[in-house]
Amino acid sequence: MKKNSLEAGVAEPSPLMAVMANSTWPYPVFVPHYLLPGDPFASKLSREADILAAFYICIIGILSAIGNGYVIYVTIKRKTKLKPPELMTVNLALFDFGISVTGKPFFVASSFSHRWLFGWNGCRFYGWTGFFFGCGSLITMTVVSLDRYLKICHLQYGTWLKRRHTFLCLAFVWVYAAFWATMPLVGWGNYAPEPFGTSCTLDWWLAQASVSGQSFVMTMLFSCLILPASIIVYSYVMIICKVKSTSEEISHYDARIRNNHALEMKLTKVAMLICAGFLIAWIPYAVVSVVSAFGEPNSIPIPVSVIPTLLAKSSAMYNPIIYQLVDLRRKCSSCCLMAMKKRRNFRKTRFFAISGSFKDPAPDKEAQIEM
Repeated sequence: MKKNSLEAGVAEPSPLMAVMANSTWPYPVFVPHYLLPGDPFASKLSREADILAAFYICIIGILSAIGNGYVIYVTIKRKTKLKPPELMTVNLALFDFGISVTGKPFFVASSFSHRWLFGWNGCRFYGWTGFFFGCGSLITMTVVSLDRYLKICHLQYGTWLKRRHTFLCLAFVWVYAAFWATMPLVGWGNYAPEPFGTSCTLDWWLAQASVSGQSFVMTMLFSCLILPASIIVYSYVMIICKVKSTSEEISHYDARIRNNHALEMKLTKVAMLICAGFLIAWIPYAVVSVVSAFGEPNSIPIPVSVIPTLLAKSSAMYNPIIYQLVDLRRKCSSCCLMAMKKRRNFRKTRFFAISGSFKDPAPDKEAQIEM
């Protein structure tokens, strides 16, 4: 089996091989790790490290699949029509669930076997699913941040977003992610095994070999990481500035406007937590990828390159935890308010309590946070 995998790896065509075969290529030839002599899919880590990584990703994958599956089930189970924030929640959970059930089993099985088991076709499928679902999650968060920005900073446009507009935005997210994930499969770029051997990703090493490879890597980085991350950061920075400048102004409005503003801010805080968790998980991997593409060749030790990969693969688990923590906090706050109200009513005289029940307005029902 090992011999067959090695032969398949050597015989498989690659854009970089075509560049190396060109005798007129004026730059020093760079040979990436997967074209060096030897099996490109053999693990470069110790067997103990592979087993530890397999157990870690196995736990992450199970928790992520259960958590995101639960979010999808609970949200879709609602009898009423899903509101725009709920639709975005379902879309984000779908991408996180997809990356958990399509990518994690390949990595776990290969790590336990101490080598990549699925050949070049499996490598390309694994790379495609990882890039597609990861890019879809980031673009969904970008749409969420823009929605929060319009709702908080531009109220005249914030009320414009309806369900039909949300469906159009989410359709754009799926098409956008599918387009960029498919480009390496049709000839512009490639998917290749990572240096440690048991996982696959975009072929960042093409940038070391050709100008077209550099344009491919730079376009991917800008379209699927730098631009969305910049929009997210800009949106929340502007939201923070807006909140600081209008906090006193909001206090003079009536209770309905204040309650609506408080709900929008709660939704914004949850969205900020989700985006921050995603970016924190993926930024180390992005840094390693940029260094691999434009830095000194082979400057990153193989054991060091594993850690950002494992951290990035755990990003799909964070969102259900954030949802549950926020929901738990909301329930605890509601219980505390009810307990304080009962205690206060118990201390009052019966006549005052009855008269007070006619005078005091009924408390507004707290809206449940979905995003």
